[in-house]
Amino acid sequence: MSSHKRSLDDLRPPLLPRVETIPTAKPSFEMLTVDQMLTKYCGEFGFWQVKHFFLTCMAWALEAFPTMVMIFADRELDWTCNPGSGCVWDTDKSVCGLEPGSWRWVDGSEGWSKVAEWGLVCGEKYKVGLVQALFFAGCMIGGGIFGHFSDSKLGRKGSLTIVCIMNVIFGLMTSLSPNYWTYVLLRLLTGFSTGGVGVCAFVLATEPIGPTKRGIAGMSLGIALLSGMAYIVRSWRLLYIASSIPSIIFLVFMLPFISESPRWYLIRGQTDQAMKIMHEIAKSNGKHLPENVHIVLDNETESWGHKGIEAGMDENVKGSVMDVIKSPLLRKRLLLLMGINYTAAVVYYGLNLNATNLKTNLYLSVLLNSIAEMPAYLLTAILIDRFGSKPLGIGTQWFSGIFCIMGSLMGSQENWKVMRMVCGILGIFGVAGTYNLLFVYAMELFPTVVRNAALGCAKQVGQLGNILVPFVVAKNGDLSFMVFGACGIVVGFLMFYLPETLNKPLYDTISGVADEESERLTETILY
Repeated sequence: MSSHKRSLDDLRPPLLPRVETIPTAKPSFEMLTVDQMLTKYCGEFGFWQVKHFFLTCMAWALEAFPTMVMIFADRELDWTCNPGSGCVWDTDKSVCGLEPGSWRWVDGSEGWSKVAEWGLVCGEKYKVGLVQALFFAGCMIGGGIFGHFSDSKLGRKGSLTIVCIMNVIFGLMTSLSPNYWTYVLLRLLTGFSTGGVGVCAFVLATEPIGPTKRGIAGMSLGIALLSGMAYIVRSWRLLYIASSIPSIIFLVFMLPFISESPRWYLIRGQTDQAMKIMHEIAKSNGKHLPENVHIVLDNETESWGHKGIEAGMDENVKGSVMDVIKSPLLRKRLLLLMGINYTAAVVYYGLNLNATNLKTNLYLSVLLNSIAEMPAYLLTAILIDRFGSKPLGIGTQWFSGIFCIMGSLMGSQENWKVMRMVCGILGIFGVAGTYNLLFVYAMELFPTVVRNAALGCAKQVGQLGNILVPFVVAKNGDLSFMVFGACGIVVGFLMFYLPETLNKPLYDTISGVADEESERLTETILY
C-alpha cells in the first residue's frame, strides 16, 4: 500500500519543478513617533483634530472670565455732589479732597462695584490693587502645581477637569462674599485654579496636531463675551455668577467629548491607550492606520524590534522641573522663557487693566481690546508656518512696545484720549500676537515628559509680573504706558537667544531634544 502511494506521488510531469510551500511572511513592524504617525497615516489637522481643538480651546477662553472680571467688578464708578453740600462736581476731580458726606455715588450704582460697596477709595484704594495682585499670586502657584500634575498622574484632561470645577465653586462663592477679606481669600483661590487652565487646555489641544499645523492657536473670545456680559449684568455679585456659567456648560457639554493626549499616555507607558487614540484619529480623518505600526518615543524608532515593543509596553518615563534644570540646554531655554513670560504678561494684562485709566467708555474699550486680539491670532497663525516663531515673535512684540511708548508721550489731555485708546488697541494687537506665538513656541521647546511642568513654571514667573501690574495701573496712566512699552522692547531682545522651531517635531524625551540640538550645531559648524 505504501509503495503504491509512493508511485502515485511520483506521477507528475518531469519538466515541472517541485512546488515548495513557502510560509507567508509576517509584515514587519514599523515603529513611529507621534509626529511621524500623524504625518504619514493619521492626518495632521483633520476632522478629529479640528473638533478636539475647538472643544478644548473653549476651556482656554474660560480663563478670561475669572481673570478679566476684575476690570468691571473693581472699577471706580461715577459720583455726584449731594444737594446743598457746597461741593463742585468735576469729572477730573477726585473725591478724596471733598468733605465726607458731600458726595455720593450715582443713584443705583453702588452695588455695581465692590469699590463703591465697600468704600475702597482714597486711603483704601490700595486694597483694589492688593486683591488683583493676590489673584495673580494664586495663578502663579496654581500654574506650577497643575503643570506638574498634568505631566504626572492626573494627566492633561484630569488636571483641566479639576481646575474648571474649582473655578465654578470659587466663582459662585465669591458672589456671596460678606466682606472685603473674604473676597480676597476667594479671589486668591480662584487664581490658584485659573492658573492651571491655560497651560492644561493649550497643551491638550495642540499635542495631537501634526508638526506643520501647530501655528493655529485658540482665538479667545472670552474677553469680548465678558464685556457684553458686564454691560448687561451691572451688579458685581451677579457678574461673578454669570461668569461662572460658561465653565459649567463646558464641564457638562464639552469635556466628555475631549480625549486625553496620546503623548501623555505614551510617556506614562500606556501605549495601548495611545494607539487607541491614534486609530480613532485616523478613522475620523478618513485615513487608515495599519496594524503593524506601533507608537514609540523619539530616538527609539530604529532600535526597537518586536521584543522591544513588548518589553516597552509598560515603561513609564518620568520627568520634572528638576530634570529641566539639570539639562544645560533646557535650563537655558527655561530661563529665557521665564524672562519672556514675565515681561509679555506685564504688557498683555497691563494693557487690558489699563482700560480704566483711558477715561473712555470702559465697556467699549475692553470690547475693542478683545476684538484687536482676533486678527492678531489669525495673522500669526497664518504667518508662523512661513516665517517661524522667532522672527514673528520679535516683530509683534516690538510693534506693541513702540505703540505703548507713543501712548505714554501723548499725555492725559482730553483731546488725546481717543489716540491713547488707539495706541492701547494697537499695543494689544501686537502683544496678543506674541502671546499666541509664545504658547506654540514654548510647547515646541520642551519634550513631552516635562512640557507642562516647564510651561507651568514659566507661567508662574509670568504671574509674578502680573502681581505688579495692578499697582502700576493704579499709579499713573502715562507711567503705565511707558512701563508696558519698555517691557515689549525687552521681550523682543530676549527672543533673539531662543532657537527656531519651524517644522520641528515635538520630542518626547530630553535626550531627543539634546540629539536634535547636537545635529543643529553640527550643521551650523559644517555650513
